[in-house]
Amino acid sequence: MSLKERLRLDADPIFLMDGSAFIYRGFFANKNMQRTDGFPTNALVVVTRVLLRILREERPRYFAFVKDGKGRNFRHEIFPLYKANREAMPEDLARQIEPIQRMVRALGLRLEISEGCEADDCIASLAARFSPDHPVIIVSGDKDLKQCLGPNVYIWDPAAREEKLFGEAEFRAESGVSPAQWPDVQALVGDASDNIPGVPGIGPKTARQIFEICPSLEDIREHFALLPPKIQDKLRDHLEAMFVWRKLTTLWRKACESLTLEDLAVGPLDAPECAALAEEFELHAVRREMAALVRRQNETAPPARSAAGDGGAGDSATQAAPAPQAGRAVAGAAPARLGVASRPSARAGEQMSLLESPQAPAAPELRDRENLPDCAGRAAALIWPQGMSRPPHLAVQGGEEYLWAGGLDALCAWLEPARRLVTADLKGLIRSGHCRKDLLLGETPPRCFDLGLAAYLINPEESDYGWPRLAARWGGALKIEGQGPARQALVMARALEARMTQDGLLELYNTLELPLTPVLADMEERGVAIDAAAFEAFLSDVQGELDRLTAEVYAAAGTTFNIRSAQQLGDVLFNTLRLPSPRKTKGGQASTSQQTLEKLAGRHAVVDSILHYRKLEKMRSTYLDPLPRLVDAQGRIHTTFNQKATATGRLSSSNPNLQNIPVRGPLGKRMRACFIAGPGQCLVSADYSQVELRVLAHISQDAALLDAFRQGEDIHARTAALIFDLPPEQVSPDQRRNAKTINFGLIYGMGAQKLAQELKISTAEAKDFIGRYFARLTGLKAFYENVEATAKRQGFVTTLGGRRRLLPEILSASGQAFALARRQAINTVIQGSAADIIKLAMLAVAHDPQLREMNARLLLQVHDELLLEAPEDTARAAGARVAELMSAVAPGGERLSVPLAVDWGTGHDWGTAH
Repeated sequence: MSLKERLRLDADPIFLMDGSAFIYRGFFANKNMQRTDGFPTNALVVVTRVLLRILREERPRYFAFVKDGKGRNFRHEIFPLYKANREAMPEDLARQIEPIQRMVRALGLRLEISEGCEADDCIASLAARFSPDHPVIIVSGDKDLKQCLGPNVYIWDPAAREEKLFGEAEFRAESGVSPAQWPDVQALVGDASDNIPGVPGIGPKTARQIFEICPSLEDIREHFALLPPKIQDKLRDHLEAMFVWRKLTTLWRKACESLTLEDLAVGPLDAPECAALAEEFELHAVRREMAALVRRQNETAPPARSAAGDGGAGDSATQAAPAPQAGRAVAGAAPARLGVASRPSARAGEQMSLLESPQAPAAPELRDRENLPDCAGRAAALIWPQGMSRPPHLAVQGGEEYLWAGGLDALCAWLEPARRLVTADLKGLIRSGHCRKDLLLGETPPRCFDLGLAAYLINPEESDYGWPRLAARWGGALKIEGQGPARQALVMARALEARMTQDGLLELYNTLELPLTPVLADMEERGVAIDAAAFEAFLSDVQGELDRLTAEVYAAAGTTFNIRSAQQLGDVLFNTLRLPSPRKTKGGQASTSQQTLEKLAGRHAVVDSILHYRKLEKMRSTYLDPLPRLVDAQGRIHTTFNQKATATGRLSSSNPNLQNIPVRGPLGKRMRACFIAGPGQCLVSADYSQVELRVLAHISQDAALLDAFRQGEDIHARTAALIFDLPPEQVSPDQRRNAKTINFGLIYGMGAQKLAQELKISTAEAKDFIGRYFARLTGLKAFYENVEATAKRQGFVTTLGGRRRLLPEILSASGQAFALARRQAINTVIQGSAADIIKLAMLAVAHDPQLREMNARLLLQVHDELLLEAPEDTARAAGARVAELMSAVAPGGERLSVPLAVDWGTGHDWGTAH
């Protein structure tokens, strides 16, 4: 149902899209989407898909894509620091602006670039001008545009996680104020993203309370005494400034005055240009949607009067055809706006052929198992193209495609005799609880083929391996777009398997990554218990210390301010207290970053208090406050392990992230002590010791590192002795710390400048350290040179387990791009090999008969550590067995040249066990 129908509008609405906002959202939503040559396409793809959805579902008659122009605007004259905290546009986004603008025009839409103001001002102006006669739908999620709402103006965000559509009434109910009051609210609350300070201590709730008493800033000033004393104290020093902030938050309604309604008329899609863009930027997924729009426009377009010139979107030299009827397709609106697309209909078939891919026939719906095709001994595919809340599609090799509307239990039982099951998300299928794991993975090679996992191994740089992205990435390349998703999946599985065979990845897939999937599913299902009382007590202590530190900071600074505000903190430190001003941000403000404050530590008591405050505040806001709210009925927290999230192969954790639980110092120890074993159980923690350095020793075959690990020496003390030409027993603690920083830093590609910051020495001294390091450890120097040479020759590097990472920038002429690719190459070989090792250890532990007999079960994987739960009477034996299995891991079938040492312990809580 279109918005016109949902809102019961009497006339065709005018759509005004906040283009700049969607460009940025698209870019940051999926930063790894790119063309095969590395050209970024994330913003282009997202914006195009949103536009196509609007054209397909809404069939708009009038539309404008409004984008911010370059340079400063009138708000900078009012407040020079307006948006001063904004970073420059990322280079990978800047490269996509021109293709996006081409795409907007090719889709027959008006592109309007603001000059001297912002896109929001243009939208507000157009909404104010046209809404008396036409409904206006603002396509945006930007809170600033809420002031535009009115009797005939709505805001719609089709790209939010949950679609948002609201009008003036909904806004009033939610905020408690009118749209006209919204700039006043924003003036008081401020806007960190635009660097509008606002009034310290006033948030949305307080602002609502204020406007219930005084409905405008003028009323606040004139009836100040009516406000509660506490609010008066907050406002007193800002009664003039708040009017300045309102000038910044109020949208200007005199922009874009030359635009007429006819300028906003939607023109026909320019098929040749759309085809060229789809080909140039590998937009395989959108070609079919474009072709459908061309087909619809050719079916409904009036006869062409004459061939028009190649006019642009603003060209009015040619005669426009009659406007389309309400509810009709948009093709008839101003056809001369894009001359190529408005040629005589004899070109219709040719235009469609540029974009057309065969449409998949509608899949017949089945509900009864007996009607399903026989899958015995054949490959079958099960795909949820719209998520597991909607019915799946299924197909058997060589057969038809069906939409399954019955129960999943029956469907999984039907799959039992199949030779292979192809799906896009095996872990999701396992977690659904309908299919037995032994059915999915009970043979070698496994019976299940996970398309997402295979695509991840082939190219681990992407961030999305769900079915829509798989279909977009591989559908066009394999020319299978005209088939249903399940039949596409069967073809895709054969292609991806062949590609993995060609790239030497099939063994890694079959013996490590795919078998690990059900292990992760089991870990997610089990979760880990927490001690709610311990969390509550810890939170109370931390909150008390935060309150004490707040008072301490105010006393030391001689004033009150928002400690969390970078601008206010900078003003106190560098203007009030006159501390040495550090580097400035790109917006011209003094930096108050963690690194800056650490450099100022000891200069003033307030700095040390703020550093401690930040540490405790992070503990409170990240762990102590939110985690207890996430427990289930059994008092356990369940994380999600992301198997397809990192280019090095490491696992990550989310919702919540339990891999970032602090470990060091008293706070870390107490934090981990809040994670406990269940009744009658103990936790077992087993942690690899310096696994990455051991991998480095094995791969580089550096004699000094090999000897140190084989002799069980302190590797950092041994390295320090080599660098400083000292006997190991004479190495000082500071020298050992320096050597440790270098050992680990070089694994992550640390350069001289970063090392100098870490060691608090000059860059020249850091270069000298690195020079001596490689002069003494000659095997490492050869290793780094070999990794670089291999990457340049092959275009990729591999880990000990056979994992591969493509490095297209390793041959870049840009020094910065090359340096990053070189760091990634080294990091992948070492960290990726360590990831192979911990994953192999997880498989060994999960499948070990002795541990299974002891009822010891994996709960968490945190970097190089495994956490298990076992009965109290078998916990010590389980810990010893886990350490034995972990130390015997052989990535790629080869034992390391140095021992894999494992530290382990047990306890009723994680802090004790670790």
